[in-house]
Amino acid sequence: QVQLVESGGGLVQAGGSLRLSCAASGRTISNYGMGWFRQAPGKEREFVAALNWSGGSTNYADSVKGRFTISRDNAKNAVYLQMNSLKPEDTAVYYCAVGNYRTPVASENRYYYWGQGTQVTVST
Repeated sequence: QVQLVESGGGLVQAGGSLRLSCAASGRTISNYGMGWFRQAPGKEREFVAALNWSGGSTNYADSVKGRFTISRDNAKNAVYLQMNSLKPEDTAVYYCAVGNYRTPVASENRYYYWGQGTQVTVST
């Protein structure tokens, strides 16, 4: 069993930056892929970014490419999401998840441990 706790969310103006963290406990995540998803009010949860166990392979949603960067620190059992040039449409609850894959994928079906989420609100 893995417990995931997201942090770093908050209120930021458009154009600003935030860095989300996801801390894992219960077992090491160093052998697993990790992903970030988000869910805006009234919308379905959607894929944001993912990386493989080493961090050497990444995958991003088109809507965040060039603005967001996913990374991990296996020594700290953590994964991060650096979000730059934030837009109001980035407003959502952001979730991290443990994935089972060799190549980072967007499908939620490949993720099986989820955190409780952290709220990100981008104002105009």
